[in-house]
Amino acid sequence: MSRTSNGRRRVLEQQNTSQLLRMPYQAFIARLFESLAAAGYADIHPAHAVVFQHLGSGAARVTELAGRAQLTKQYVGRLVADLEARGYLERVADPTDGRARLVRLSERGLEVTRAAEGIIADIEADWARRIGEAKYAELRRRLIGLIVALES
Repeated sequence: MSRTSNGRRRVLEQQNTSQLLRMPYQAFIARLFESLAAAGYADIHPAHAVVFQHLGSGAARVTELAGRAQLTKQYVGRLVADLEARGYLERVADPTDGRARLVRLSERGLEVTRAAEGIIADIEADWARRIGEAKYAELRRRLIGLIVALES
């Protein structure tokens, strides 16, 4: 290992866990959105990820999305309106409450989701190659174990 790598490791060892988790997440999101732009979806941005992450393939009210994301209804509402204007989302009547509207993926939203899934698979395969398949699988197992422990 080079002197530069050793120095970088020492700096990283001083970071708290939140900082260490954030760094790979930011790299992941940057690569995802660069690849989406190259695939023809340059009009969506990392801030939009929160809507896609919490909406999934179903439908939800903006207040539900805001609660899942732990963000304000106003902020999520602006993101939803922006994605709707760009053709990624559509609003439909809530069958359980005629006054309410649900947000769901439009056909273009489904297309970008499929593209993102392929890109994400490529990113994960690249990361597994970089640190080794077994280490990457262990990283995922340990993160899942931490999440389960935090939820109990």
